[in-house]
Amino acid sequence: MPRKETEQARDTAGKDEHIIEAIGRTRVVIRDGVVAGVGSPCIAECPLARRFALPVTDFTPEAIRANIENRIRAFGMCTDRREVTDTRDFVGFGASELLSAALRAGLIDAAVLACDGAGTVIAPTAPLIQGIGGRMSGLVSTCPIPAVIDRIRTAGGYVVDPGNASIDQVRGAGAAYDLGYRKVAVTVTDPGVAREVRRLYPDAVIVAVHTTGLSREEAEELVSAADLVTVCASRHLRELAGSALIQAGTGIPVFGFTRAGKEIILAKVRESMAPVVVKFDRLPVAGTGPEPLL
Repeated sequence: MPRKETEQARDTAGKDEHIIEAIGRTRVVIRDGVVAGVGSPCIAECPLARRFALPVTDFTPEAIRANIENRIRAFGMCTDRREVTDTRDFVGFGASELLSAALRAGLIDAAVLACDGAGTVIAPTAPLIQGIGGRMSGLVSTCPIPAVIDRIRTAGGYVVDPGNASIDQVRGAGAAYDLGYRKVAVTVTDPGVAREVRRLYPDAVIVAVHTTGLSREEAEELVSAADLVTVCASRHLRELAGSALIQAGTGIPVFGFTRAGKEIILAKVRESMAPVVVKFDRLPVAGTGPEPLL
């Protein structure tokens, strides 16, 4: 998802182009299914990246390129082969894993997500939520891929802007309510978008993702609006986590700042058969996380 959700992607020649931010905020450009450019990594360590299907342990442009190329081969990211449904958990408390659990528990009935090749999507099933979000990095901009859009529709999803594949989470939230959904979750990266969704749709569940590099002011704004916040490599969000009600994970933790956020994390714990430690403590509880924090 993007820092500014309305940005769109096409190069001057009109080619198929998608821009993502991976492993922190390393910008990656994918054109016609090929990695066309990789920026300079801004972090030197990430426990999540070490658990990728193709792990990243050497934080160089070459290693990040290899990881993205593996995603393109494995599930067709940013191509017309893009798989959009899945039932596997890739991390314990990822945003898509939490939202899938929330939907199965009846806490939400649809999630507004961003998907490469489709833009803003309304996903009313757990497999579609997990298939779109489970292996996706921060999507900055994308352009329409008809095969991907058709696949999402076949799986029961709704593409908000199929002609342009724009990423507009505020519009997506409104479309979800217009379609009759009443317990809507919305993923955001931009604090201003989170604030606007909260203003227009007070009952929406707001999930903040891809938060590395936020300023202190942006972090405060996000915490004031969101129910769930994945802190990524954000120093400021970790500093603000003392006001959270619950923490899931320690390396790249997710914090629930509201009762709704807390209930979603607990729903994921309830359905899992994995061992879990429950302890009353002051937050945040630190673990081995990304370096450096930004």
